[in-house]
This record gives sequence, structure tokens and C-alpha cells, in this order.
Amino acid sequence: MPLTQTQSVGEKIRPFPLGQNVKSFLDYLTIEAGLADNTILAYGRDLKSFLKYCKSNNISQLQEIKPILIQHYLRVLTKEEKCESSIKRSLAAIRMFLRFARLTGLLEDDFTAILEGPKIWQRLPGICSKQQVIDLLNAPCADEPFYLRDKAILELLYATGVRASELAGLKCSDLNLDIGYLRCWGKGNKERVIPVGKAAVAATVEYLKDLRPKLARSGSLSGDWLLLSRTGRPLSRIEIWRLVKKYAVRAGMSRNLTVHTLRHCFATHLLAGGADLRSVQEMLGHVDIATTQIYTHVDQERLRKIHKQFHPRP
Repeated sequence: MPLTQTQSVGEKIRPFPLGQNVKSFLDYLTIEAGLADNTILAYGRDLKSFLKYCKSNNISQLQEIKPILIQHYLRVLTKEEKCESSIKRSLAAIRMFLRFARLTGLLEDDFTAILEGPKIWQRLPGICSKQQVIDLLNAPCADEPFYLRDKAILELLYATGVRASELAGLKCSDLNLDIGYLRCWGKGNKERVIPVGKAAVAATVEYLKDLRPKLARSGSLSGDWLLLSRTGRPLSRIEIWRLVKKYAVRAGMSRNLTVHTLRHCFATHLLAGGADLRSVQEMLGHVDIATTQIYTHVDQERLRKIHKQFHPRP
């Protein structure tokens, strides 16, 4: 992520000493920690809010922050009806900031271990049936000007489970369609290689052959980017989200369906077909396999079959 994006958050909280400490922390996350861009920006927003609370309590020095202050701040967030995941992320940002301060010698004591956040219920991801996914993939109409591009987008999302930002960041050189693989960079700029199925390969080849050259001639910003707009510039992740929602509505599906829903479908349908958890973890780019395990709870049809097959009283 460009340093200026982190600075734009940090510059607003620099005027007093505690704000300068946070600015140094955000610079550290940007330059050395290798966290995802969106995570750094979210931490910056969370810490800006926390510093505002500190200032309202006449606290301007790092050494003045105590556990009781943080607990009171979390209660304020609860009263403001912030969701549990947002409160937990705010606490994570504060913890990381204080640990950074301890490691750099700005604080003597590390009390982050005693800070407790809200207990979050594990939410099962929403998924679609296989037929619903097929309806979505068939939603683009062949007589539309961007049919080949949009068809390739939907096929690639379901075939690989990539995030919208990862798909938007793909370049033509990241694909090996002869073998059926693509290379992408996920959170923290971590690289992974994912197989691509025949249907997605065919849709992408057709797009690259018949439409992308025309779009590339429309502008000078196309470069090696895979997905282009009508003006020849690279598609953004927001535009990809909008396209998916557009075709979801056309297919008669919920307006709540997003790119991430297709990622959930990718994982769940793989596990339902017999894929092992470790392989799915690697393809999704999850650091912790516990994140991938949630999809085993979603596959109710497979569980029913197992129960019927092995339970002594089916």
C-alpha cells in the first residue's frame, strides 16, 4: 500500500504526543509488518477513534493509558451499538499498538494479555445451492457488449474462490491457461497458485481473444491487467462487486449476494465433493485452518448422508 494512504490517517492524529506514537505505529505496519492494506487502514481508523476518547479524558501521553481506560472505551463502543466484530477489531488494534510501544521501549509494562473483548458467535457463511450458482453464471446475456468479460469474471470467481481485490489485481501474465492455473496475491501480499477449471479457462480464453484487445485499444492504462473497463482501464474491486450484484438480481437471487458468497460456495462445494480441508485452506489462502473449518459446518447435505450411512438407527 502506498505510504501516503497510511499517512492520511496518521496526519490527522499527529498534533499531540500520543498521536505521534500512533503515527509511528502505522508507519511500522506499512513498511515492516506486511499486513493487508485494508487491515492497516482499519487499524488507523480504530486508533483514531480511541485517541479521540483519550483526548476527551485529558490523556495525551502513552504512559497514561491504563487497562481500566480501555475497558471503559469498549463499554462506550457497546453503548454506541457497534457490532461485536468491530469492537473486537478495535481491541486488536489497541493491543498491537501497545505491544509495539512495549517492544520499542516506549512502555515498560505489557498488560495487553489481561484485556478482554466481547465473545463473538461464530457465524456460518451464507451460500447458494449448485443450481443457484449455475443460474448466476448463466445470467450474462450473449448479446451484451461486455458479455465475454462478465462471464469470465463470474466463472473465475466460482472456479478459484479468489477475493474481489485479488481478481482485480490479476494480470494476463498471472494466468497459465494451457495448464489451468492462476497466480494471485492475497492478504499481506502473500502469493498462492490456484487451479482453474475447464469452464473458467474456456470463458477466459474467449474473453482474451475476442474482447480484451478491443477494450485495450480504448485507453492507455490497460497495461497487462486482465480485466478492463469499456475505457480500457483496469476494473476495480468495487466494480467487480457491482457486477456480481447486478447478475445476482438478474438471476432472481438475493441482493445480499456478494463476491464473498461465491468464495463461500467455492469452499463448501469443494468439501461436499470430497476435497480435503488442507487443500481448500491453501486455495483460499487462509493462514489458520480453523478459518477454513467453518465450511465443514455448512455442508449439511454431506453430514446427513454420513449420519444415514453410519448411524445404527438411520
